[in-house]
Amino acid sequence: MSTYECKKCGMSVNASCAKCNEPLANDHLDVNGTQVQISKCPKCEGKIKSPQCCGADMGAN
Repeated sequence: MSTYECKKCGMSVNASCAKCNEPLANDHLDVNGTQVQISKCPKCEGKIKSPQCCGADMGAN
């Protein structure tokens, strides 16, 4: 499971899919030539934008 951490304040978050109860994995999605950090369910392949804190994307460990 990816743990997302805020580089500014140090807050951490673990995320899982409510549909499948699977831990979300860190991934990237290409959007118009730009990579966007996402969280992806390895089972149903659902995707969400990775969490934010202090106005910025949280980095995955």
